[in-house]
Amino acid sequence: MESTFIKTIEKDIDGLMGGAFLTAGNDKEFNTMTISWGSIGFMWRKPVFMVLVRESRYTNEFMKNGESFTVSIPYEKNKLEALKICGTKSGRDVDKEKEAGIKFIKSKKVKTPIIEGCEKYYECKIVFKNTMNLDDLDKEFVKTFYDGETKGHVLYFGEIVEEY
Repeated sequence: MESTFIKTIEKDIDGLMGGAFLTAGNDKEFNTMTISWGSIGFMWRKPVFMVLVRESRYTNEFMKNGESFTVSIPYEKNKLEALKICGTKSGRDVDKEKEAGIKFIKSKKVKTPIIEGCEKYYECKIVFKNTMNLDDLDKEFVKTFYDGETKGHVLYFGEIVEEY
């Protein structure tokens, strides 16, 4: 795969900050959630996408036990309502495809599906995961983002195996 994300990194990060779909699982069982935090770069001589998922999230169960994830970025902001639903409702309780009006379609290289109608897709193979220790995080960040909580996020690093 020829890596092209350097050419679109500014647009991709802007899209991520506006909301993107993180999907985890395989072609039979999966869940998607909204993310606006993440990092794209190079580690271990590979292009890598790092995403953060709270331990309590249903998606985390798929990330923890899975091999891959996808990130679907809607540049055009035509999926704001779907992003809101996927960020506030749990796949444990609702059918997000039906509720949010999205359609899961087959990805090119990994078993995890993508969300139809987005402008950018990343397919990632999970290569590393680590649970945050809030004692090691800047106290101002803890106060702002985790006040009163005892657990942070799990960081998942995915080798980007396909992007388009």
